[in-house]
Amino acid sequence: MSGIPHDHYEPGSNGEKWLHKRLPIVGLLYDTIMIPTPKNLNWMWIWGIVLTFCLVLQIITGVVLVMHYTPHVDMAFASVEHIMRNVNGGHMLRYLHQNGASLFFVAVYAHILRGLYYGSYKAPREITWIIGMLIYLLMMGTAFMGYVLPWGQMSFWGATVITGLFGAIPFVGDALQTWLLGGPAVDNATLNRFFSLHYLLPFVIAGLVVVHIWAFHTTGNNNPTGVEVRRGSKEEAEKDTLPFWPYFVIKDLFALAVILAVFWAVVGFMPNYLGHPDNYIEANPLVTPAHIVPEWYFLPFYAILRAFDTDVWIVIAADFLTAGIIDAKFFGVLAMFGAIVVMALAPWLDTSSVRSGRYRPMFKWWFWLFVVNFFVLMWVGAMPAEGIYPYIALIGSTYWFAYFLVILPLLGVIEKPDPQPETIEEDFDAHYGKAGDATPAE
Repeated sequence: MSGIPHDHYEPGSNGEKWLHKRLPIVGLLYDTIMIPTPKNLNWMWIWGIVLTFCLVLQIITGVVLVMHYTPHVDMAFASVEHIMRNVNGGHMLRYLHQNGASLFFVAVYAHILRGLYYGSYKAPREITWIIGMLIYLLMMGTAFMGYVLPWGQMSFWGATVITGLFGAIPFVGDALQTWLLGGPAVDNATLNRFFSLHYLLPFVIAGLVVVHIWAFHTTGNNNPTGVEVRRGSKEEAEKDTLPFWPYFVIKDLFALAVILAVFWAVVGFMPNYLGHPDNYIEANPLVTPAHIVPEWYFLPFYAILRAFDTDVWIVIAADFLTAGIIDAKFFGVLAMFGAIVVMALAPWLDTSSVRSGRYRPMFKWWFWLFVVNFFVLMWVGAMPAEGIYPYIALIGSTYWFAYFLVILPLLGVIEKPDPQPETIEEDFDAHYGKAGDATPAE
């Protein structure tokens, strides 16, 4: 944490000194684990360790599953069944990997929403936020390609629909789609491409996670007040911080244990609850499922994709003004990816000088409406694109973009923030009482 004084690693034995001169890895680990951390972090700061656990779990189970999987359209489905029925512990490995992806996205959505509420994207942490968004995009790509590998009905048709979106890009769409698929349609070349990338990308994500951690260790951790740690002297910094070990490590491990208890209950008693029954039917290009539904963690963006059809006035206007270049299909693709782009641009769209949402009374209402809207989009994304559902999706999509492009910039101008504490120590004492007090302060 640059600028915050703390005790650095000093090698003691001759062996430690020898290693430290040649490869200071012990010192790096020490400085990481003993990093001064704002002492007022609440329970929303536990998702980092959950995400780390999920990444390690997915890589380990994935490597073992690959030993028994065959990436060929004639054998992929049967190889998955072989894993489930014949490989020792294969069914448990697959269910851990399958549900581990869901836990990964539960944690990443909680992590992102916490960052949006407490302003963790604001200066000087913009790069940390952008790297986090890149990790999120790679997670989505990895999860999508992994969903194709079992070669069930929903895998095949999900790949057909999503890769078909690239064909909507003007001028280069058809060539891009053919290159992505390895041919004119979803087939063996597609499966091999997706298998290779699904195996590779988790290691890219792991590298970006290291950079992500390095970035926030350089700028310092945000905290619920949004107030920075005092950097004048070591004594002042120590009033605002505690070493990451043992205080926050123990707290994080306790939270991880509670979350894993729920996770293991799901894996043990209802492992297919979040899956789709059609994916236990082998892929058949001649039989289209009645309703193609992606995995739950893609549903909000799937709803945004489908919301902008040919009847929406902005789509009609874009089609007319661009002479048909931006049609409804391409507009939906732009909206789906644009929903992630505007979230990545939050550091520059939020004009408020106050970092934490805790002291922004108007922001709180709009933020919690955004959270509700996220779940509404998730629900409507699983519904058929008929009746009232497209209208709900359109309203939800409109609010998503309005939140980032209109509400956040305006709130910085019109909102009157509540008083903030001067220091992290002041906030900590207000919640937990000063050292030596018999009872916490009110």
